[in-house]
Amino acid sequence: QVQLVESGGGLVQSGGSLRLTCAASGRPFSIYAVAWYRQAPGKERELVAALTKNSGERYPDSMKGRFAISRDSANNTVYLQMNDLKPEDTAVYYCHHRISYGLGYADYWGQGTQVTISS
Repeated sequence: QVQLVESGGGLVQSGGSLRLTCAASGRPFSIYAVAWYRQAPGKERELVAALTKNSGERYPDSMKGRFAISRDSANNTVYLQMNDLKPEDTAVYYCHHRISYGLGYADYWGQGTQVTISS
């Protein structure tokens, strides 16, 4: 089992910045991909940023240039730097890991951290 714990959410004004952290723990694992998703009230969960073993960083067009995902492999930590935040970025942000086990994969999610942007 792998446990993911997010932190760093909060309330900031429009134009501000936040850095989210996702700390992974559990039995030794091989990470295939890490990502951040978000879900706003009444909306579906959407991809914010991803970092995969084979493809590198990936962002939806609306996040390019404002969000950056990074990873500290030594400490099993993933970050999401968010700049120039807008009220529409308000959502619960979730950390996701895809772990490879032999020939298969398993997906893990954190509990989420609330990000609220005031106008």
